[in-house]
Amino acid sequence: MLSTLPPLNHTLEVSVVIPCKNERENLAFLIDEVHAALKERAFELIIVDDGSTDDTGPFLKEAAATRPWLRHVRHEASCGQSNAVRTGLLLAKGEFIATLDGDGQNDPAFFPQMIDALKAGGPDHALAAGQRMKRTDGFVKKHGSRLANKIRQSMLKDNTRDSGCGLKVIRRQVFLNLPFFEAWHRFLPALVVREGLKVVHIDVIDRGRSHGVSKYGIFDRLWVGIIDLFGVLWLRKRRKKIPVITEIDLSPNTSSEASGNNQH
Repeated sequence: MLSTLPPLNHTLEVSVVIPCKNERENLAFLIDEVHAALKERAFELIIVDDGSTDDTGPFLKEAAATRPWLRHVRHEASCGQSNAVRTGLLLAKGEFIATLDGDGQNDPAFFPQMIDALKAGGPDHALAAGQRMKRTDGFVKKHGSRLANKIRQSMLKDNTRDSGCGLKVIRRQVFLNLPFFEAWHRFLPALVVREGLKVVHIDVIDRGRSHGVSKYGIFDRLWVGIIDLFGVLWLRKRRKKIPVITEIDLSPNTSSEASGNNQH
């Protein structure tokens, strides 16, 4: 458990977080894809190894020898994707934090576009969420995901058609203000809107899995997700007002100038 958070590194634009479990073969090309996408920017890549039992550890140790921007964080035992994503985000030092799944289906080539969209939108644009086009999943998984998204959208009204896409970019400070619970990363658009902030949506291309098998079934994401949905709906309804905050300048110079103006 983290006792303190690392400070923001003002020279680091983006931290990329990849949660993974037994994805060594996919990491072999994902690491280089992240570098290709962000080599013109100041970035770091954090691989969160969620208790892998393959040779992910030795592979990352060898890869880091020639990649100073690569970090390897390991959970002693598997704690699930939600905790893996959160661990990476808590350890990240960049102004923006980008996430993608470790299965190779998300293409990091979209990250520059997503980061630039947030910058163009201004401080009130907190999250760039990928929206998958032409899904490559099987029939049952694809249509189950569509059903879950329709139910979520009808209840939360976050204007996001695909909250399960792993490609996301969020402002670090915004993330630190969000509540945590299992599967929270699948409700980021609704949680960001709850804070009175905006979400920008970017269409991305979905890829087929090159290696390994999915760690999740249709019931993991549909029925459990529906239970979580009611929790998020409760959180949304409990946030009645978004305060508009202004810090008042109480410096002595300001007070004396104001007094002097009143005397004339």
